[in-house]
Amino acid sequence: MLLASPVTSSSSHRVLFSSYRSFRNLRLPSVSGNMQAHAFARNPLRANTHDAVDSSSLNSAVSALRSALSCSNQDALRDFKVLFFKKGKPLARSDLGTFEDACPLWRIGWRSMSDCKILMGRSEIQLIEDRLVYLGKKGGVIYWAMDVTDAENSSFEPAQRDRSAYVELRTLMVATDWADADAMGELAVAGHAKALLEWHNTSRFCGHCGTRNRPIDAGRRKQCSNELCKKRVYPRVDPVVIMLVIDKENDRVLLSRQSRYVPRMWSCLAGFLEPGESLEEAVRRETFEETGIEVGDVIYHSSQPWPVGPSSMPCQLMVGFFAYANSLEIQVDKEELEDARWHSREDVKKALTFAEYKKAQMSTAVKVSHMCMGVEKGQVSSTDFNIESGELAPMFVPGPYAIAHHLISHWANHGAFGIADLPRRHSCGTPNL
Repeated sequence: MLLASPVTSSSSHRVLFSSYRSFRNLRLPSVSGNMQAHAFARNPLRANTHDAVDSSSLNSAVSALRSALSCSNQDALRDFKVLFFKKGKPLARSDLGTFEDACPLWRIGWRSMSDCKILMGRSEIQLIEDRLVYLGKKGGVIYWAMDVTDAENSSFEPAQRDRSAYVELRTLMVATDWADADAMGELAVAGHAKALLEWHNTSRFCGHCGTRNRPIDAGRRKQCSNELCKKRVYPRVDPVVIMLVIDKENDRVLLSRQSRYVPRMWSCLAGFLEPGESLEEAVRRETFEETGIEVGDVIYHSSQPWPVGPSSMPCQLMVGFFAYANSLEIQVDKEELEDARWHSREDVKKALTFAEYKKAQMSTAVKVSHMCMGVEKGQVSSTDFNIESGELAPMFVPGPYAIAHHLISHWANHGAFGIADLPRRHSCGTPNL
């Protein structure tokens, strides 16, 4: 199945086979240098809000919000921060970097509840609790997100003096220093907020009776407003399998190209789950449908939230696997892929060596800084994802913000578990019925 957006980012992940003595201390080594987590994972607001979906906690957040909305006490309003989104873009601000080369950093453009009230008053839009979505709590401060796309005047347009701008989340993803835990946390918060707001935009009406849904539980749930229906709706997650297919000798991997990729970029196969299908079954089906390759053993690697797909799929969850091929002959489905080929470990290592991901990250960070200062408008083009110098490798793979990168780099640098070394119970094979 053709994915609507390229797959992205990841980090160190450990796998423990505790049921088998010989595998008790076996772990996947770190494949990301200093990277602490997958992009969009380890949201610090969720980590510090253990009861984020507990009804009493959500009711408490709503009660505090109602008090703030009716309060004019500036001291009381300081305990609230709001992140604006416009046309799916979060408000970001630019800070000077702390590196020797003064690489700029971006941060979330939080606004105070006091600012929010003033801006909403100027835009003649009523500030009510249904417009706000609860993100979490940290250090006594409650964080919310709000979509201001319908504010047609300039009230919510950031001023240059604020060094802020609405920036595509995908651009912020590339601009984020993956070795900076704080920056990765900011990205995760922005991703979580976008996923919730996009879900609100795509679930306006009840799928059962057609009546308008209304937000409940601080915007973390919705409920049909028809008293005879009152069906609840929960945030949507779309699971996607992404797999690095490996030959039996563990010497080559199967990588593919789609027509929308930039020249010379290759990545893993991926596709959505079908109803009633297991993750392992989806890996085998997608691989066979797209390339004609039959897969046997399927080994879990890691997973990654992916909120930068199309608005119709507010948050994909990329579930990564190593998959071992039982056949080698490729038959490409041209409706899904442009090409698919086996690549040697040497070629993959060369691709990882010559692709200057750090340079691409720094270049994109500068672009974000320019946007926040009003120097440059527009989005980062796809060519900014491929910055190379010197000798050009015949191929390159997605950057460290992508789970595909970490599947590929882990195999290239550390190898993968051989079929003979794996207990069959953990190889996710098809049982004999």
